Amino acid sequence: MAALALSHHSNSRSLAYRSLTGRSVADAAIVNDRDFDAHVFACLLAVAAMEEGMLGERLGLCGEDLTALVERWFPHVRSLSACQVRGTDNEDDELVMVRDLLLAHRSTTGDDGRWLAAMVARRAMEPNHLWEDLGLRDRSELSRLLARHFAPLAARNTKNMRWKRFFYRTLCEADGVALCTTPVCTSCSDFDLCFGEESGESRLAYSRREFALTEMTVA
Repeated sequence: MAALALSHHSNSRSLAYRSLTGRSVADAAIVNDRDFDAHVFACLLAVAAMEEGMLGERLGLCGEDLTALVERWFPHVRSLSACQVRGTDNEDDELVMVRDLLLAHRSTTGDDGRWLAAMVARRAMEPNHLWEDLGLRDRSELSRLLARHFAPLAARNTKNMRWKRFFYRTLCEADGVALCTTPVCTSCSDFDLCFGEESGESRLAYSRREFALTEMTVA
């Protein structure tokens, strides 16, 4: 079995993704749904691997779920250590609300959707674009993930609002709270916060490029 590279080094994301999938993130196989799901899980594991703290906590999964996920999708990888899989007993109320929102709109059966609801909710607590903090390559991959596993919720985002903002708006509307007071979005001074461009270089791609430059410098 291959070792899963989960150390906190600048190139750990790329190494972890390759050890999980056998290929670089740039060459990810995502044509069919199963390959796409494997890519998503590999991205999540890889991006959380380079951050400080326990892997389970960074992904919002308890130890049993994280172990089961790796065994289901990446059985060729060695078992994770106890410090890597251990989750947290203290869950933020905001995290729970987003996770429950996703769980209430699942469109696939089995554990995958449940794991993804927990992981997406946890990564939504991070400060960057949601697709970036999931380790994905661009926003379109996040949209595909949500349309596949949480279709009823994804279908409601008819204005192509930023996903994190959309989650919170949906939660507020469910509680009868107005997230904003402007009746027409296009006349709102905060329009870009909800609908602005979400481009940029993925964290995995940046890690791979940084590592390549380091190797060239050493050589």
